[in-house]
Amino acid sequence: MKLAILGSGKIVSELLSFIHEIESIEIVALIGRIQSKNKIETIAKNHHIKKFYYDYDEALLDCEIDFIYVALPNHLHYEYAKKALLMKKNVICEKPFTSNKKQLVELISIAKKNSLFLFEAITNQYLPNYLKIKEIIDKIGKIKIVEANYSQYSSRYDEFKKGNILPAFDKKCSGGALMDLGVYNLHFIVGLFGLPESSNYYPNVEKNIDTSGVAILQYPSFKCTCINAKDCEAPSHISIQADEGCIYVNSSSHICSKVLLIFNNGIKEIFHLNNLKHRMYYEFVSFENMFANNMLEECYKYLKQSENIMELLDELNNSYL
Repeated sequence: MKLAILGSGKIVSELLSFIHEIESIEIVALIGRIQSKNKIETIAKNHHIKKFYYDYDEALLDCEIDFIYVALPNHLHYEYAKKALLMKKNVICEKPFTSNKKQLVELISIAKKNSLFLFEAITNQYLPNYLKIKEIIDKIGKIKIVEANYSQYSSRYDEFKKGNILPAFDKKCSGGALMDLGVYNLHFIVGLFGLPESSNYYPNVEKNIDTSGVAILQYPSFKCTCINAKDCEAPSHISIQADEGCIYVNSSSHICSKVLLIFNNGIKEIFHLNNLKHRMYYEFVSFENMFANNMLEECYKYLKQSENIMELLDELNNSYL
């Protein structure tokens, strides 16, 4: 896989911290704004990236590039992913995939029409610990209560309170706690149980944006609470409670660092299978494997879940707007 990175933010630095460990992925280009010229060229030099572009259309003409990794603010995902797909480039797009389901459905249609790969970079779906939860969840009996709490005080919240509205807290930029942190909780839950029968979102709203909130998901036989907060902080965790035991994750839904299987009789099992690698490592290994083996149908299965998540996000956002 020959990958071009579109963007130069924090997530790009995280990607570049480990991507060299995957020998079959080569970063061949960095794409950014001319206003970020010094930053782009410094990143390229430090990570031995041989090409950098300030014109996206020019980059899309580069025949060496297999994939575009879209690492831009949320509201730009649709526009830039669509451009890449129309130029017959495969796409990895940061979460949330798009601003709404309609946009994503269009991207999926273009990808399928052209037999292209299109991935949402959502870490938890590929983590060994998360896959282990899928294996063991039947052991705890009938599910009763599920809770996912991802609370992380945002460094941008202080600026927000001063009136400096950055994309993370800008409704026009598809910002807010639900779209940023909540999407991980939703992927975690829907990946295990599918879409709920109904859902509602109860946010704390400041300056027309949800800075934190609670989503209630109603399933046929259990209730689920998803908490996402950028204006306050507490230890993030997930608990899945059932009549024979529980599964407890002592981290946020995007890391899933340690899993405890606890039975009613007190017996415990502990899993920490993905502790040795960066959380993003596993998704990029999976993307490369699907691409190398032309596993389009497997890719499209993941796209179906992303479509379900965008449907749920639309429903939750509309429940309070």
